[in-house]
Amino acid sequence: MFRGKKYQESAKLIEKAQQYDAPEAFDLVIKAAKAKFDETVELHIKLGVDSRHADQQVRGAIVLPHGTGKTRRVLVFCKEERIQESLDAGADFAGGQDLVDRIQKENFFDYDVVVATPDMMGVVGRLGRVLGPKGLMPTPKAGTVTANIAQAITEIKAGKIEYRLDKTNIIHCPIGKVSFGPEKLADNYNALLQAVVRAKPAAAKGQYIRSCVTASTMGPGVKINTTKAV
Repeated sequence: MFRGKKYQESAKLIEKAQQYDAPEAFDLVIKAAKAKFDETVELHIKLGVDSRHADQQVRGAIVLPHGTGKTRRVLVFCKEERIQESLDAGADFAGGQDLVDRIQKENFFDYDVVVATPDMMGVVGRLGRVLGPKGLMPTPKAGTVTANIAQAITEIKAGKIEYRLDKTNIIHCPIGKVSFGPEKLADNYNALLQAVVRAKPAAAKGQYIRSCVTASTMGPGVKINTTKAV
């Protein structure tokens, strides 16, 4: 694969085989970020589980100590009498059947997170085929199916993220921006990693955290030594 000149220069800062302690890893990620915009810093955690088995799923949500640096747009499915409450709490869109129709007929996806009250899941369930593949389907486990709309919206706006395994048994999550600096990124990393460790399935055998890599949007990956955090 051809890599640009900036990427190649950044890659020289990092020893490919070395696992760095978290503060040093994030310091390197910041030094290696050469883009003209404030790059997002992501974490990629490979787990020793098999996502094909229901008893080895790893999924949850956490409010990062310093947020993600991104304002997330929230859509809420609720009864008419709770629409104003949702909007007052900071929702960008709130409604019921009208939003279902808009999504089905107009391919409306101008939002990042979907929250639903439990009494709306019968209606929202019809959108499973379109919301599911985009990772937007609300679930109780992620805290996005809840009667406490205001709290859910506040947490999402404050930097709540959902983590879940993909088909290759890796969790991919944003943990901030390059402008955060190494200390805040390390705080967010620790919080996420601890949450993933706490979510370890009883059926998981052998080494649970197989590897952990961080990278900025346009930068090279840096391996993190997770032994201290775990």
